[in-house]
Amino acid sequence: MSVSIKSEREIELMRKSCQLLEEVHDALGKMIRPGISTKDIDREGERLIRERGGIPNFLNYEGYPASICVSVNDEVVHGIPKDDRILQEGDIVSLDAGLIYKGYHSDAARTYAVGAISPDVQKLIDVTRQSFFEGIKYARAGNHLHEISAAIGAYAESFGYGVVRDLVGHGIGTKLHEDPQIPNYAMRSRGIRLRPGMTLAIEPMINMGTWEVEWLDDDWTVVTADGLPSAHYENTVLITDGDPEILTLSDPAVR
Repeated sequence: MSVSIKSEREIELMRKSCQLLEEVHDALGKMIRPGISTKDIDREGERLIRERGGIPNFLNYEGYPASICVSVNDEVVHGIPKDDRILQEGDIVSLDAGLIYKGYHSDAARTYAVGAISPDVQKLIDVTRQSFFEGIKYARAGNHLHEISAAIGAYAESFGYGVVRDLVGHGIGTKLHEDPQIPNYAMRSRGIRLRPGMTLAIEPMINMGTWEVEWLDDDWTVVTADGLPSAHYENTVLITDGDPEILTLSDPAVR
């Protein structure tokens, strides 16, 4: 395993890439409402990325046909945007997006309510988001990677939720997916020791029911095996000599 340690110059470029992506996410979040199509979100996302001088890093990545992954309800990740997939009151929708700025990648995901949703589904969104923050309490130089994984999993599972095992977080930098892989559940090994300059995409994917998932015939869309809702929350994080820096979230109080 080769985990890249970013130089100060690279960290500044990562910061800029992530800042631009945060702006894109903030704008997309404001357009979520009943009646829009998932393709509307994708088109606007690509426009916002290019307007900022970025390149959508998901578009054509291993054949993925869109710039924004738009996953609705029981779709865990990698939902393909479509003009005829219309958001309805009571849905939840996860937006996973990234961009390349001057050769450096950013990656983040958010799950939104579409209009009014049931309290139990809102709780799933809230717990998924909080599980990320429980995990990054351990994202400090000198700790081990799988301390992050164990904390995410323990928090989500304490609510009876299923923690997806078939998909994990990852390192990020000049490539969208770099070493190391970052599970969201406890591992038998401690994992690598964290060092300043590591940049990690930490992304809990939490299901209301079983942790098990299936792939649809499009070979991209991942859905829960029991048809219950799933939520996704992700940020790109920098390991420092002190507290971790959340590069795709300028105000952690907002979350």
